[in-house]
Amino acid sequence: MPRSNTITLAPSDFRGVTLVGGGPGDADLITVAGIKALLAADVVVTDRLAPRELLADLDPSIEVIDVAKVPRSRFTAQEEINRLLVERARAGKNVVRLKGGDGYVFGRGFEELLALQEAGVPVRVIPGLSSSISVPALAGIPVTHRGVVHEFTVVSGHLPPDHPGSLIDWPGLAQMRGTLVLLMAVENAGAIAAALIDGGRSADTPAAVICDGSLPTERTIISSLGGLGSDIAGENIEPPAIIVIGEVVTLAG
Repeated sequence: MPRSNTITLAPSDFRGVTLVGGGPGDADLITVAGIKALLAADVVVTDRLAPRELLADLDPSIEVIDVAKVPRSRFTAQEEINRLLVERARAGKNVVRLKGGDGYVFGRGFEELLALQEAGVPVRVIPGLSSSISVPALAGIPVTHRGVVHEFTVVSGHLPPDHPGSLIDWPGLAQMRGTLVLLMAVENAGAIAAALIDGGRSADTPAAVICDGSLPTERTIISSLGGLGSDIAGENIEPPAIIVIGEVVTLAG
């Protein structure tokens, strides 16, 4: 059967919550399924890193709830987000939970799914482009390349290596030859770099910091593992930013 180029609405009889991964930020990079869900929504609960440009094009009757979590500033507790989702869905609304990237890659998407299931609320998932892969690609950096690396690892850097709550084997990561992609790591980049060097990774390992990936303000800073912390401070880099560590950085232009 020939494919249609027409975007149609998601089934109008769905009454529950759709967890939508919105991609890295550029409104053009959300999936077609994600757009369909937005067009059919009664309520949109959105994150700071979601493609917020799309919200301006929604019907004015759609309720938009901003639950942005801003580093060292405004914060919406996850329990409050869960409560809002359950409350609106139980009121018979078709709710879209719009997140940046993919909701299952350090996005607490599965936590929300479990909370909704526990509350007896119908829920479905629409994956999104993870910023861990798409942002380096847009900056000209492949996370893998034949003959260069055979693996890449995506790591959350929201906790420093010496934090008692860290679940990451930093010495083990330091021994790997592949690409490391760090998310939420701007604040702890210096400490992470030091841990990797202490574990055996060369201080000369190429590194890149990609700020505001996919947006008009995107910029890339090329550095090294040893200079990562000082370069981030010197360039006044703020989140959101993706850090790529490995030989693939040398392939970028």
